[in-house]
Amino acid sequence: MVALDKPDAKAAVELADRLQGSGCWMKVGMELFYAAGPAIVRELKSKGFRIFLDLKMHDIPNTVRGGARSISRLGVDLFNVHAAGGTAMMEAALEGVRDALEAGDAERAPLVIAVTQLTSTSQQVLNAEIGIAGKLEDAVVHYAKLAQAAGLQGVVASPLEVPAIKSACGSGFLTVTPGIRPRGADVGDQIRITTPREAIDGGTDYLVIGRPITAASSPQDALDYILKEMTES
Repeated sequence: MVALDKPDAKAAVELADRLQGSGCWMKVGMELFYAAGPAIVRELKSKGFRIFLDLKMHDIPNTVRGGARSISRLGVDLFNVHAAGGTAMMEAALEGVRDALEAGDAERAPLVIAVTQLTSTSQQVLNAEIGIAGKLEDAVVHYAKLAQAAGLQGVVASPLEVPAIKSACGSGFLTVTPGIRPRGADVGDQIRITTPREAIDGGTDYLVIGRPITAASSPQDALDYILKEMTES
């Protein structure tokens, strides 16, 4: 999943065009969606890309239900909410998907997953600033179990926590993992990271990679390098 973190539709589409036919997903996050709106999702879908809409909804259940209904109408393949919003809120997201399907506004249901802890969150931040006691991995697994109990299909987490999530929730529970950096790449603001190969070995289902691809002089070459790194023994 290529994190298409661009400031406007023109830049995003130019990059997507350079990666067309590669088989990768496009992740549309807040920067691009807030700048370009739903139209950018429709345009990327028209080019054949699968879309992860990464808006991390976190609000009262009724608001999230409405948001999920609107997102489902766009035809995205996957979107996320924050597990910290609680079980009722996560269930409301699924209700919004069902509303869109029952009204005939969506052709099929997108996958719905929950954010556990951001890959920029450290142990110190979790304990001292967010106010959650205990180990970071335990907090992530707790949220994953809540998401599964609510009926969601998976979570967003660091690749470091994938083995614990799979152990607790089963191999079929999806893990979508940012915090992936190819060998030699700048880690940026990510803290809990691995290489693509390490993430695959840990059992993750989807890798989310942004700047190592999107900031490269040749995004296709950068993607090819990452795919090679993922598959080499």
